[in-house]
Amino acid sequence: MSDISADDWYSEETATFGDRLAAAREAAKMTQKDLAQKLGVKLTTIEAWENDKAEPRANRLSIMAGILNVTLRWLLTGEGDDLPTPSDDELPEGVGDILRDMRKLSGEIHRASERLAVLEKRLRQAAV
Repeated sequence: MSDISADDWYSEETATFGDRLAAAREAAKMTQKDLAQKLGVKLTTIEAWENDKAEPRANRLSIMAGILNVTLRWLLTGEGDDLPTPSDDELPEGVGDILRDMRKLSGEIHRASERLAVLEKRLRQAAV
């Protein structure tokens, strides 16, 4: 993942599935509880999806896209123009910088997690 520019705090490259889900839900003026009820899942499930700690099954994704009035493709990949990307002009002063830093840290954590998984696999193989 490349460094995030000042104008790129929320983009296809940096936004996760959870980010897109939360943005679509908020654009639809729904709470997490509202969406959970419409999908027939627990509130903790929506929270896990938005925090990228779990992923929904395909049938839930399709229903979710319909409820949120976005395409399945956009929800999964960010490709397409379903929701406008917030600009720094729309944010209170300093918020864009904080969001960029958070997004950068999130990417670093993700890469470290992937490296850890590789090391765990190597350890298991070496222990056999």
